[in-house]
Amino acid sequence: MSRRSSHPARTVTTAAAALAAVGALTAAAAPASAHAPAQRHRAARHVLLLSVDGLHQSDLAWYTARHPHSALAQLAGGGVEYTHAATTNPSDSFPGMVGQLTGGDPGVTGVYYDDTYSSALLPAGTTTCTATGPGAEVDLTEDLDKDKTALDAGQGLKGLPGSILRMTGDPTRLLDPAKLPVDPKTCRPVYPHSYLRVNTVFEVARSAGLRTAWSDKHAAYDILNGPSGQGVQDLFTPEINSDAIGYAAGDDWTKDNAATRQYDGYKVSAVLNEIDGYDHGRTRRVGTPAVFGMNFQSVSTAQKLPTSDGLTGGYLAKGVPGPLLARNLDFVDQQVGALLAELRRQHLADSTTVILSSKHGQSPTDPAALTRIDDGPLLDGLNAAWKAAHPGAGDLVAHAVDDDAMLIWLTDRSTAATAFAKAYLLSRSGTGNGIDGTARPFTASGLKTLYAGAAAAGYFHARPGDSRVPDLVGVTQYGVVYTGGKRKIAEHGGAHADDLDVPLVVTGAATPHGVRVDSPVRTTQIAPTILRLLGLDPRSLDAVRAEHTRALPVR
Repeated sequence: MSRRSSHPARTVTTAAAALAAVGALTAAAAPASAHAPAQRHRAARHVLLLSVDGLHQSDLAWYTARHPHSALAQLAGGGVEYTHAATTNPSDSFPGMVGQLTGGDPGVTGVYYDDTYSSALLPAGTTTCTATGPGAEVDLTEDLDKDKTALDAGQGLKGLPGSILRMTGDPTRLLDPAKLPVDPKTCRPVYPHSYLRVNTVFEVARSAGLRTAWSDKHAAYDILNGPSGQGVQDLFTPEINSDAIGYAAGDDWTKDNAATRQYDGYKVSAVLNEIDGYDHGRTRRVGTPAVFGMNFQSVSTAQKLPTSDGLTGGYLAKGVPGPLLARNLDFVDQQVGALLAELRRQHLADSTTVILSSKHGQSPTDPAALTRIDDGPLLDGLNAAWKAAHPGAGDLVAHAVDDDAMLIWLTDRSTAATAFAKAYLLSRSGTGNGIDGTARPFTASGLKTLYAGAAAAGYFHARPGDSRVPDLVGVTQYGVVYTGGKRKIAEHGGAHADDLDVPLVVTGAATPHGVRVDSPVRTTQIAPTILRLLGLDPRSLDAVRAEHTRALPVR
């Protein structure tokens, strides 16, 4: 890989070399002395974390090679770039973001997707909790909002969208408790932060007296507050799946890529205000947070939409961004550039470490491989077959999430039931459609591998019988996307390289310059790295202790 700066890169490819980089950064992060070579090597006082959803390492390499003087090239070439970083599996937004900020995988955090199921909870609205129930959906999407059609999630702001920065920094005020699952032990609703089994970077930072902030796409990102419910002091969560103001009726902010860029711009404005030392709405001067950041959505929608703004979405060929995606890489680059410029303007560049990564990739990056399959008939057929074989029985499928993976929770968790479901799904064939909408046959329900029962728990390193782990986990054949229509050309959630291979760059204060680490790393290592950069103990994180998650080899 060629470098994107005037400084030649040092390629780190072995464990010994990676440890050398660790030692170099540890020394760099030590208290400054009269002989310190540059202020930028002092320990960080701030960490700015940026997640560009859908971005692959290959996208970053493609873009920076063509734009060597861009902000993204400045980041990648100016610090430590990890060229083989993998996000969590499942590669969904919630386990992905939770992993970055806890250090844990779903088997430890208990968060498998943004819409899952728990056999230990009762359905939303339950008021009589004396008897055990069938389990409950755990929805961490826009459906929890008081008003999911509103950009402010139901806060009731006047003058939207222009007034959106006046949105509350406490998203628990925007969640409808009647939509939350119920804990049978307390008979009380379970908020997202209470659902998380481990603590977060934000909680550790707050306990050390440091300020925290974050911006994301649903009020359900209250989950990042952690079990204490107090981790993020300023959590700005405009609803991305609300009705896009000024766009066609029925379109949310993801259905038109121009709308998604506009939406991302609100979060960038919030972070700029925080860099300047204000809260996200610039109403109170509170000081620049020690840990803060945001996620971008515009690249993700550019990968998913067949067309938008008159441009073709997705990829032209394997790994080659099309015009819509290329334009959104430009957009993200401009926004990142604005954030970096503001850090310099506020004289914070030498005390701030910037971490760039992604919650998830997107699959497939090869348009010719796309096979869209409607999963509805597959699940309906499974239920019908189960009831035919078990007269008087109800549906076997309690809940399912199928994007480019298949996660299924069953009403009957016995070995016999999981084996029945596995055999049925692997025997199904049919016809889907390809990138041009023409018919494409599929076999085995579009699956390459299907884990069931104890094997599904083992796949996630979870305890067999855990109340949250799916009963079936399907790894799809490459290119399969489960969708009932033809509007979507990519998805995430699966275990393919296109889903998992994301960029990871750490640059700024307390980092060496121009290092490339080619050995495998994981985005869960971001969490202990943030704490180390701030001089805090990574073992303060529950998941770090449980999984022995190491900080990235930069320190």
